[in-house]
Amino acid sequence: MRNIVLTLSYDGTAYHGWQYQPDLITIEQVVRESLEKILNHTVKIYAGARTDSGVHAFGQVINFHTEREISLTSLKKGLNSVFPHDVRVNEAKEADSLFHARYDAKSKVYIYIIVNASHHPPFLFRYSWQIPYTINNSLMDETIHSIIGEHDFSSFKKKEEEYQNHMRRVLRAGVKKRGNFIYTIIEATGFLRYMVRNIVGTLVWVGTGRLTKEDFNKILESRDRINAGPMAPAKGLFLRRIRY
Repeated sequence: MRNIVLTLSYDGTAYHGWQYQPDLITIEQVVRESLEKILNHTVKIYAGARTDSGVHAFGQVINFHTEREISLTSLKKGLNSVFPHDVRVNEAKEADSLFHARYDAKSKVYIYIIVNASHHPPFLFRYSWQIPYTINNSLMDETIHSIIGEHDFSSFKKKEEEYQNHMRRVLRAGVKKRGNFIYTIIEATGFLRYMVRNIVGTLVWVGTGRLTKEDFNKILESRDRINAGPMAPAKGLFLRRIRY
């Protein structure tokens, strides 16, 4: 039995997230059906991350098992020929039998893209959040550093969604501006649902002067979602990579 690992990129605009849902089109469904078409057997997929509806990926990692002797080159070529235009295989390789895309992940890196301009370029509309007014990105960068380390991120989780443990460890976080683009980068060993988007939405309030850096820290410490800012739109969020 071979353990095949694929790295995928996709535009999440037309999909209801990664995870399979009855009567809804998801990335997992498209990938699984395409694999089964090529391999001619049922496939169980394990994904490194479960991106939400409308979220994109540069580096989603999945693995599955097969006894088929198809070459990795042919598998990659075959999948890219049957996938819809907004899903692609970047890389295909074999791993040892124990590798698991989810449980072996050491960290995940997400990037959120803001276009800070008076108009939203039409070719970027599906992949960024437009903020037409001035943002203090330097203050946003100073503020986001407070989330580095292990914290209870209840203030930035999906409202009314409970976890056994709301603690997560952030390895690095920063805000950078390049031209009209503001990039928020967060790498963590794990994330709560909507965590990145809620952090970004709250940071924008800091950048526009609605909140102070101290206010942001108090929101983090409050462990209450009601105190945080709005959730940033899904379309600006990208799963950059998963580290193993």
